[in-house]
Amino acid sequence: MLGLTEQLLEKSIVIAPELDGLKAKDCLFRIFRDVRFSHNKAPYKTNMGAYFAKGGKKSVYAGYYIHIQPSASFIAGGLWMPEATELHLVRQQIYFQPDEFKRIVLNKNFKTVFPTIEGERLKNMPKGFESGHPAEEWLKLKSFIVSQSFSDVQVSHSDFLNEAMQAIQLMRPWVNFLNQAIDMQESAQ
Repeated sequence: MLGLTEQLLEKSIVIAPELDGLKAKDCLFRIFRDVRFSHNKAPYKTNMGAYFAKGGKKSVYAGYYIHIQPSASFIAGGLWMPEATELHLVRQQIYFQPDEFKRIVLNKNFKTVFPTIEGERLKNMPKGFESGHPAEEWLKLKSFIVSQSFSDVQVSHSDFLNEAMQAIQLMRPWVNFLNQAIDMQESAQ
């Protein structure tokens, strides 16, 4: 996993220069489980994961995640359960730039690989946003994730790195859009 993470990071920097300076250890999640409050006391996870984002795995920024697990491997991109500040900023970005958002998520190539935006949704519009907005259903999201699954055969094939990079390249405009909102907040501070 360390080798795969290093290779993905090296190739990703070409299309995502904000990742420059990250090391694989900045992206990899630990294999140890937190068993303190769990009935399952197995000490190790059955999966490995790495998150590529500006600032590393604990970053507030949207990024790319690779998850390797028998019969459940995938690559994903976006923001999973962002803090309230970042969530509001992303919703504002969608609210004020719905055409740009739709251009990305309704793009034929993007939609073929990532047919849905995953994540929990609110039943009603979030506070401060008016109903009837052209991007209303997307404004209700609590997370902004797209993902592509890979079979065990695909993951173990020599071409897997290229397939993962194709997914990352396709997610690039998506991640950029999400990060624009966060970047505006960071530059204002």
